[in-house]
Amino acid sequence: MSKTYSMGEFAKRIGRSTQTIRRWEREGKLTAKRLPSGHRYFDESDVRLMLGGAPAKRATVVYCRVSSAGQKDDLASQVGAMETYCRGGGIAVDEWIQEIGGGMNFKRKRFLEMLDRIQRGEIEKLLVAQKDRLARFGYDLIAHLAAENGCEIVVANQDSLSPQQEMVEDLLSIVHTFSCRLYGMRKYKKQIRDDYPEHKLKEPKEILQ
Repeated sequence: MSKTYSMGEFAKRIGRSTQTIRRWEREGKLTAKRLPSGHRYFDESDVRLMLGGAPAKRATVVYCRVSSAGQKDDLASQVGAMETYCRGGGIAVDEWIQEIGGGMNFKRKRFLEMLDRIQRGEIEKLLVAQKDRLARFGYDLIAHLAAENGCEIVVANQDSLSPQQEMVEDLLSIVHTFSCRLYGMRKYKKQIRDDYPEHKLKEPKEILQ
């Protein structure tokens, strides 16, 4: 695993003061990596950057999601498990994104912001516990768009982090959506009958026969 440094240790490692490191952060010359707790740290890639080595790399991001606010404990467990996964694999994470929203909802705010950043080439690696953390359906399309923009998606495949309850909620969401559409069609059909009583509208089952 890559060695990590606190701000003070990093400042000493590159021969600068902590005040200088903070100023560089404010000016955007340097970006600290963060743990889920918000604690900042640096690693050897930052050392090489500040000592004239490799150019700044694009971000490595972990995305964690649950469907409802009632699953906050599951979200915390998911974040903790992903932190263990990243530490075990020596993966230095730049940013942790946590979001509450259904897997059928493609308008999640942080999800869309993340896709925009991928398309701008700002994210090099995206880690998720399971494919359905990104979306219940359509993962292959998301992975294709990511690959086209030079972003690698890493799936940890931690089955315990995807509660069956979420799939039930997503299925109920599908049923609700189609129920609303069906209700709207019935209202529309009734209006047509009222406006044009001379025309007889066939039921869907009649059309299919």
